[in-house]
Amino acid sequence: MVVAIDGPAGTGKSSVSRCVARKTRFFYVNSGRFYRAITWKALSEGLSPDDHEALLGVARAISIEVRPPDTYLVDGHPRHDELHTPGVDAQVAQVSAIPPLREEVNRRLVVIAAERDIIVEGRDITTVVFPDADVKVFLDASVEERARRRWEQSDQQLTLAQTRDAIARRDGVDRSKETGRLYLSGDALYVDTTHLTLEVVCEKVVATIRQKQINDSRST
Repeated sequence: MVVAIDGPAGTGKSSVSRCVARKTRFFYVNSGRFYRAITWKALSEGLSPDDHEALLGVARAISIEVRPPDTYLVDGHPRHDELHTPGVDAQVAQVSAIPPLREEVNRRLVVIAAERDIIVEGRDITTVVFPDADVKVFLDASVEERARRRWEQSDQQLTLAQTRDAIARRDGVDRSKETGRLYLSGDALYVDTTHLTLEVVCEKVVATIRQKQINDSRST
C-alpha cells in the first residue's frame, strides 16, 4: 500500500508521517530529504544552483539510502543537520524545481515504494509521483501557524517575521513550479492542522488507512 502525503512547508507532514508510520509499521520516506541531500552535496562541491546540468549530474550520481525510522545515508554517511542548514534552506526550492532532477528523484521513490507498504511525504506525491496512491492526504495550515512551528523548531537565527516571509516565498515557488507544483488533489483527504494536535491529525490519517484496508479486503 502507498500512502501519499502532500502539503506546504510547516503543516506537520514529517511529524504526522512518522506518527502514522509508527502506528501502522509502514516504511516512511521524506521526499524532501532527497532534494536537500542533492542541494547539500551541490553546495559542498561549490556548484551554482543555476547550473542545472551539474546539479542533474549530482542527482544521478549521489547515493541516498533510507534507514528506518528516519535516517538518511548520503554517499554512505548519515546526514541530518547538514541537510537543514540556512544555505540548503535557501536553495532547495530552486534546485527541486528543475524538471529532469525531479524525474530522477521520483524514479527513486517509485523503486523504493515497489518493495513495501510505504508512507511518502512531499509536495507533489499525491499528484505526480503516486497519482494512483491507495491513500492520499493533503495537510494544510495558516502561514502564521506554519511560521510559528518552524521558528520554534529552529535555532532561531531568523526572526519569526523572517521565517514567515521565507515560508511565503517557498509557497510561491512550490505552487508555481513548471513541474511538480503543489496543489490539492481532488481525491485527497484534506486536513487543516492549524488548530489540531499531532495526535488528532495522526489518528485521522490512520483511520483512513484502516478503512481503505477494510474496503480492499471486502472487495477481494
